[in-house]
Amino acid sequence: MSLDATMLVAGDLPIAFDDLDRALIDLARLSERQSRVVELRYFGGLTIEETGEVLGVSSVTVKRDWAIARAWLYRELSGTDSQSA
Repeated sequence: MSLDATMLVAGDLPIAFDDLDRALIDLARLSERQSRVVELRYFGGLTIEETGEVLGVSSVTVKRDWAIARAWLYRELSGTDSQSA
């Protein structure tokens, strides 16, 4: 599953690229590898296997990092906060 336009929506408004950039910087502070996975997969167009080769990790690790990073970015960019209930 890719990080596509449908995942980059908060409400019904598209996310500005500067917001995405800030979110990726914040993600890198939490997990440099997850941030690199996003960069390589989304911006670089690499496959799971290619990303694993570049980062020196298994495909399973890339899949896990990719899923976590997408969920984290979605929450950050959509303004959803699971702790504000």
